[in-house]
Amino acid sequence: MKEGALIRLEHGSGGALSRDLVESVIHPFFRSAAYPELTDASPVETGSDFLMTTDGYVVDPPFFPGGNIGALSVWGTCNDLAVCGAKPICISLALVLEEGFAVADLRKVLESAASAAREADTRIVTGDTKVVPRGKGGGIFITTAGIGRRMCSAPLSPSRIQEGDSVIISAPIGAHGLTVLAARESLPVADALRSDMAFLYPPVSLLFPLAESLRFLRDATRGGVAAVLNEAVHGAAWGIRMEESEIPVSDEVRTVADLLGLNPLEVANEGVFVAVVGARSEAAALRALQAHPLGRSARCVGHVTAGNAGTVLMTTKIGGTRRVDFPRGLLLPRIC
Repeated sequence: MKEGALIRLEHGSGGALSRDLVESVIHPFFRSAAYPELTDASPVETGSDFLMTTDGYVVDPPFFPGGNIGALSVWGTCNDLAVCGAKPICISLALVLEEGFAVADLRKVLESAASAAREADTRIVTGDTKVVPRGKGGGIFITTAGIGRRMCSAPLSPSRIQEGDSVIISAPIGAHGLTVLAARESLPVADALRSDMAFLYPPVSLLFPLAESLRFLRDATRGGVAAVLNEAVHGAAWGIRMEESEIPVSDEVRTVADLLGLNPLEVANEGVFVAVVGARSEAAALRALQAHPLGRSARCVGHVTAGNAGTVLMTTKIGGTRRVDFPRGLLLPRIC
């Protein structure tokens, strides 16, 4: 980033500016030989089977169709561990409350968080509470940390992706981000949408038996599928080519996205992950996912190719080709 630059809202939206902030400002202070990659979770020490992650949740509004910030913070943390090959064990949960936030709403958030933790078979073992003056916060913010035990034998990293590998999306995309946006702005289409928020370890773990054929996993949160795929190809000697006709999008999401001029590929999800598997394991991966309720709509949407290094291309429904760029601009702030 340029000298004298100021933080902008776009730096937190999961797009190109978010990546630049992390890579050029934050990561250099903490990079080491033991942690060379930017991942959702890392071993607590070199060689350990215990992984740790952390996350912050500032979603606006804190209650939305299909969920609220309580369950979102728990499952989001668990999902970051899951896509790094770990089963969640325990979580810390810290609250930043704004003066005037209703105690009744706080109880609902905490009840939801506790229920989500039980469903994920994990425990909230510690936390903290701070209160800030009225007008100095967003009602309620939650910061978490999670620890999990590695259950996947293969290392999961973009560096293991190979030409010819298959790219799989686990579920229809775009529902969470559009649901939160519609609730925030009281849009007439709000009743047609519901967040896809879900605990992803069960379907993710079905891919662990693929072992070395399972190359990479990532949950498609801020910046959506477009951000995940562009991060995967960043600096690589290969690229990805997708088929637009194979991308799973519900009719409701497609209609609302078209009305708002948004691209579902760039919209946040909280119940969708991207997997890259060896081509010979594609059929087995799809069978496993489609047998689970959260993976019924799983699709292979493309393959890793050698002719477009460092880029994501998409074959359109009419047979053309367009580039799927890293999301840029404001996108949708405070989605998670």
